[in-house]
Amino acid sequence: MMKRMIRTSAALAALTILGTAGTAMASSHGEAPAIGEDPRADNTDLYAWVEGQNLVILANYIPLEEPAAGPNWHKFSDDVLYEIHIARGPNSLDDALTYQIRFSSSPYPVVDPANMQAPVGGGKEFFSQLSGSKQTYSVTKLVDGKNPTIIVQNAPVAPPNVGPRTNSIAYEIPAGTTYEQFFVDESGTSVIRSLNGGEGRVFAGPRDDGFSVDLGAVFDLAGLETVLGGTPYDNVSGYNVHTIALEIPLTVANGGTAVVPGTANDAQTIGVWASASRRKTRILRKKEAHDDFGPWVQVSRLGLPLINEAVIGIQDKDKFNRTHPKDDVANFGAYILNPVIVRDAEFAGFYAAGGPLAGCPGGAAGLKSNRTDIIDIISLNGALGHNITAIGDVLRVDLGIASTFPNGRKVNKGTNKEEDVTDVELSLLLCKLAAPVADGVDTNDATFKSTFPYLAPPWEGSTRGKGE
Repeated sequence: MMKRMIRTSAALAALTILGTAGTAMASSHGEAPAIGEDPRADNTDLYAWVEGQNLVILANYIPLEEPAAGPNWHKFSDDVLYEIHIARGPNSLDDALTYQIRFSSSPYPVVDPANMQAPVGGGKEFFSQLSGSKQTYSVTKLVDGKNPTIIVQNAPVAPPNVGPRTNSIAYEIPAGTTYEQFFVDESGTSVIRSLNGGEGRVFAGPRDDGFSVDLGAVFDLAGLETVLGGTPYDNVSGYNVHTIALEIPLTVANGGTAVVPGTANDAQTIGVWASASRRKTRILRKKEAHDDFGPWVQVSRLGLPLINEAVIGIQDKDKFNRTHPKDDVANFGAYILNPVIVRDAEFAGFYAAGGPLAGCPGGAAGLKSNRTDIIDIISLNGALGHNITAIGDVLRVDLGIASTFPNGRKVNKGTNKEEDVTDVELSLLLCKLAAPVADGVDTNDATFKSTFPYLAPPWEGSTRGKGE
């Protein structure tokens, strides 16, 4: 990762994001007005990278989950269509592969207060209700948007990590076995499922949020501790997210053709993005919660980190979430070519003589417009060796080259070091990568797993309060 710039640049990183986004400076945590009111449909982060002979995709949803948030624990919504999209080749952003994930929750166990002599669940209703109803899901695969095929059905979702008593009584985890061992690592009880036809594996459930950022200092008028002389604090520390993880053979991701490792290859470069959609019409009932009707309408999406968060103006953030990456150039190209945060930085005096970005090439005048260099980087073009013509907010991955951002975004397995995409993108936007712009936080609060699904286990509600 790039060397750190002088401390004042950390304040710039925060100030520019604060002035542009007006919301949480995480990869995409409640970044738009409408999705901020619909957290179960909110994409938070997307990872995609080559791991051995597989493409790994981690699509995270539901921002800033407090681990102790009972009794109605965080979960995937039964009313949302979650999707992972894969475009293929340099000239199209249409889906070559689509994975649709739908969830279904069983009813909560019933407790009859007038007849406690014969409890329905053998006396376990209290713990079962606190731990939430069981949830399952299906995965449907589409090729070129057609021929939907169910490749997983009735797969279990890992439940919330409530605490040791729930683990023992409600989940019936044996003594000496951890939540992670029982639900992920041990073959007999793991919720990880194989995709039909030998096309990989899938996991769904809560995980530690692998993103890190000093949110508190950002919103205290950009008073980051790197500037004040203190220690930056990861305000995402201790929070969970809900993750849909796919592990797909490279041959499947590449359309049935074996991947050739080596130099940059447009033909085996893919574009990955994730989304969430709701039915167009909702009718509220007196006795039932609601009924949903009509076609699916996309309400959230994510490809590259921080695009909607830090680049798109607040007046267009909801529109961005509801549109397709293939239309990004027409709808939002001006935001990329003329990044607003450069003008914010100029206003704050950071490009003036003696300012922290005074040495950036061309100064503010040369960075405010015609930023084709940004398009080249996010598309892997130019010095990165590709000639991608289909431009949009997708995470590009050349399947034949070792993954490192912006060629994919990976989890540094077995460590607590994330790829510091915040530093990379801010340095690109504000200084053409000529000098690094740092936010001061670049380590996760937990060690990433060395095996699928790679994100660290979810924090336990009863023994760890948020951020402790």
